[in-house]
Amino acid sequence: MTDTSVRNAAVESALGTRATAGDSTFRRNLTETRLTPPRLTTTEVGGIRGVARALRDDVDDLHKRTHENEWRKAAAERGKASVMSMLTELADLGFAWRDIARMVGVSVPAVQRWRKGEKASGDSRHRIASLLAACDLITSHYMVDEIASWFEMPLSSSAPVTPIVLYAANRADLVFEFASGHVDPEALLSEFDPDWRERYRSDFEVFEAGDGNRSIRMKG
Repeated sequence: MTDTSVRNAAVESALGTRATAGDSTFRRNLTETRLTPPRLTTTEVGGIRGVARALRDDVDDLHKRTHENEWRKAAAERGKASVMSMLTELADLGFAWRDIARMVGVSVPAVQRWRKGEKASGDSRHRIASLLAACDLITSHYMVDEIASWFEMPLSSSAPVTPIVLYAANRADLVFEFASGHVDPEALLSEFDPDWRERYRSDFEVFEAGDGNRSIRMKG
């Protein structure tokens, strides 16, 4: 048994009995013993860190693939409903027709025709069902309320890129990542558009004027 194992076993044995109330020295010694680091070399720790990073990447990839499978199955189930009913449900969630059309990849007049009962293509039907399924997953998994309003929220105050923009660009994966809250929004922006900082850079800034009102002025 290694020195560290012996120490940890001693700690666990000691923790099995109760210390006398007020015996701060006993408690301090236990804490110091428990926190004594193992005798590992920098190389060994570096190897462990590399394994941890590889494991994290594998888990991230697995999560994305399982999420994709769940989304696909949910879309197939949603697609059993009529196009008119699916559009009505999206509207009831608060989505504007222009935003529905943009994310589905069609024109607003096309959506309006479907609302009146005109037949939609199978591909369009699937896209509508997929949008509804995405809303279902985001609402249930990530506890997002008022989903339509959430889709309109910019990822960062530094750029007018919203989940609607991402979804319309066929980057639903980034929409799900944003909803999860596990990734820095600006990192998502960089993945979506590496030049976003320069693209949305402004020469103006908002400031509070002498009268207490907010105003705009040139930077510098």
